[in-house]
Amino acid sequence: MCGQRRVVLFIAVSLDGYIATENEQLDWLFEVDGEGDNGISAFYETVDTVLMGRKTYDWVKKETINEGFPYQDKRTFVFTNQFLDGEPSVQRVHEDLESFVNQLKQESGKNIWLVGGGELVSSFLKADLLDEITVTVAPKLIGKGVRLFPEMNSKHNLSLKQVQTFNQFVELHYVVDRL
Repeated sequence: MCGQRRVVLFIAVSLDGYIATENEQLDWLFEVDGEGDNGISAFYETVDTVLMGRKTYDWVKKETINEGFPYQDKRTFVFTNQFLDGEPSVQRVHEDLESFVNQLKQESGKNIWLVGGGELVSSFLKADLLDEITVTVAPKLIGKGVRLFPEMNSKHNLSLKQVQTFNQFVELHYVVDRL
């Protein structure tokens, strides 16, 4: 890949802006008629590094306990001050967010996937580390839960790059404009 790697948020969201219910469940998402895998495989091939927060990591491990950790073929980093157990392919990051991510972006390779969660996404935006946002909107209103952007106290301009539909899902791909 030529040029600097990009940090890309690729995530599903309800129409009212939630990524999970109050109980951190995604059952509402699987009630929507999609098309194939809704573009996940194509996106997955564009990344070689996965970033996530501790809550997301714990949720993924719990939900995939029988299938095995889904990102074993990618470099995976979890931002946490706590010890990580169990998954040998996962590394803990407890250093400065900006310097760590900027170092990753300078390395050769494919793009970097910011999996979530919402608090980490907000930190990436605040630090101007996020390059692209792809949200797949589900036609569901879940009322309350885990917000995609929980604490936004700054403005960010986005430019629409592409719109794609997967049956009932709408995928919106934005580039984060640098101010």
